[in-house]
Amino acid sequence: MSDRVRWILFLGYSHQTDLDIHMNGWLDRLNRMSRVWHTTLTVSLVLCIGALDYATGPEMTFSLIYVFPIALGTWFVGERFGLILAALSALVFTGGNLAAGMHVSSIFIPVWDVVIRFFLFAVPVRLLITVHDSQKTLQARVRDRTSALTQEIATRERLEREMLDISERERKRIGYDLHDGLGQQLTGAALAVQVAQQKIAKRGLPEAADLARAVGLIEDGITMSRNLAQSLQPVEEQASGLMEALQRLADRTRELFTIHCRFDCEFPIIIQDPSTADHLYRISQEAVSNAVKHGHAHNVVISLAGHNEATVLSITDDGTGILDRVQSSGMGLKIMAQRARLIGAKLEITRSAPGGTIVTCSLPYTSKSSQVRHAAAARISSAFSLSAS
Repeated sequence: MSDRVRWILFLGYSHQTDLDIHMNGWLDRLNRMSRVWHTTLTVSLVLCIGALDYATGPEMTFSLIYVFPIALGTWFVGERFGLILAALSALVFTGGNLAAGMHVSSIFIPVWDVVIRFFLFAVPVRLLITVHDSQKTLQARVRDRTSALTQEIATRERLEREMLDISERERKRIGYDLHDGLGQQLTGAALAVQVAQQKIAKRGLPEAADLARAVGLIEDGITMSRNLAQSLQPVEEQASGLMEALQRLADRTRELFTIHCRFDCEFPIIIQDPSTADHLYRISQEAVSNAVKHGHAHNVVISLAGHNEATVLSITDDGTGILDRVQSSGMGLKIMAQRARLIGAKLEITRSAPGGTIVTCSLPYTSKSSQVRHAAAARISSAFSLSAS
């Protein structure tokens, strides 16, 4: 297809689009008018057409033009008014011709003409009423389907939110059990074995070294249980819990994967809702995991800041990019998007210019929450500042 043909098609599409816009605008204006206004307008149009018909004489006829005000009156006022306009149009048309000097041989001829004109004008009235009723029925069905779909989406989102909340509560419960149950039990076992080791060591028996190694293994188990409990409940239920959790995430990532990972937070960011803070942490955790495992990144930056009336969480890496490898098959990005949607945030995943991936989660906040945020930040800014180098 040549450029000229494309340009002609584009101009035709543009003109059609402009025409549709203007038509929709006129229809909206007409729909906003009152029934009295439509009644006055259509009756005036019928009389004006009748005057034009009288002025031009019986040699010229404008009978088809009467259909326009009849159609307007039928559509915007109703069927009865449309029939009244059809009768009025028939009378005006025939009366105008008689007044203009049309010769008739019998009185029955103009009467017959009025009857025939009325039935001809009544045909578009019936057709328009059928179309109008069909449109109302279709609009009612669309509203019902839209309402049902909206309710279904709301129910699904509520169930998804409840499922995530249940999983988070169960995760926290397991974390508490690990910390307060298994951790305390292992601590008691370590103390008991240590006492036994000390008693055997006083007797000079060689089994004391074995018991010392057992104490070390139990202490390693205690450390593992604490780390597991902390990973299951990373965000503490306090104002600065998210910042501290993200700092620990950066430290742990740096230690486990031997890469450069840091957390930047120029000013304290306060998240009052623990559930929202936990969702933001899980998004960060998944983004960092994807950057390391799929993007093979060597540098990861987790940043938390407030911009344009929103809290912005971003994770930037210098890896090979995770979009092509994860987006089609993995569930991680879908869960991240679901978490962002549940807290009313906007999640964006883009490629950075030099290479790698940028995951951005923007959480808008109201003016009231903004005041609370800044007030809380002012109270702790002197005692808390997270900007890891």
